Amino acid sequence: MISTQNTKLTVFGFLSVLLTLACAGNRNALKARVEERAAETAKAPVSAMAASLGALPRTDLDQHISELKKKLPSNDFSIVIQPPFVVVGDEPLPIVQQRADDTIKWAVEKLKQDFFTKDPEEILDIWLFKDATSYEKHTRLIFKDEPSTPYGYYSSSHKALIMNIATGGGTLVHEIVHPFIEANFPECPPWLNEGLGSLYEQCGTKGGHIHGFVNWRLPGLQQAIKAGNVPSFKTLMSMDSKAFYNDDRGINYAQSRYLCYYLQERGLLVRFYKQFHAQQKNDPGGYKSLKKVLAEPDMDRFKRKWEKYVMNLTEEFVLRPAN
Repeated sequence: MISTQNTKLTVFGFLSVLLTLACAGNRNALKARVEERAAETAKAPVSAMAASLGALPRTDLDQHISELKKKLPSNDFSIVIQPPFVVVGDEPLPIVQQRADDTIKWAVEKLKQDFFTKDPEEILDIWLFKDATSYEKHTRLIFKDEPSTPYGYYSSSHKALIMNIATGGGTLVHEIVHPFIEANFPECPPWLNEGLGSLYEQCGTKGGHIHGFVNWRLPGLQQAIKAGNVPSFKTLMSMDSKAFYNDDRGINYAQSRYLCYYLQERGLLVRFYKQFHAQQKNDPGGYKSLKKVLAEPDMDRFKRKWEKYVMNLTEEFVLRPAN
């Protein structure tokens, strides 16, 4: 969520990190590797790290990393350059690097493959705190924020994604969507911004592309459908930020996610995004673009069809290998 304080639960694990560590050999070997990588980083000039961040001016990144190092509360923190972000974590360098490679690099590549052409214009940091204690302590200490979520959030004011990485990488993938939306689709309405972010809270690779799976938001949405509490798509898509985020029940998030999920499963999500992006000035919420992509002139009938589809979904899903 594009808020200093708000985000929702996600369930994207970091099994690959655990497997990597399990296969690393004995503890002494891992310790030796950690110390070796840490020594290399300590010796490397900032400009050498900056060289890997692509289009950003070297001097800007040099200065940014120098200032960032001054913010670090202890020597327990490692810095990794993972374009277009600078990743900071309070774990040994190889673990922070692994998280940067397995989650951040993967998510950025897959999101840009289908949706985004521009990187965020400003240098953004991703702070990966190792557990709840560290997350709560350092969010207050570094950002003067009082976290309202135990998982993580994107703060445009701090130019940072602030995460409790112990809860998994799903929140991180969700929040990575938001700065890319800012850079590529600044007039994007909240329903699509959060719909895409929420879609990838639980995700993997299918057919070489990022693919969202059914997740924890489903039961609440099904209950809302049974109770007749789900708004029309026209209403949802016309909501401003205040109306969208004032929904304490999370129905707006869930409806947005499972509209995106429906489009994804029909092979229409990328097409819809591009159509809406191109027509946004004349279609502020995307309602006309949705009708066109769906070829559904009667949106009340479509809502009934979509609700039936959602009611037949289950939380169970099969993780597919990358292909």
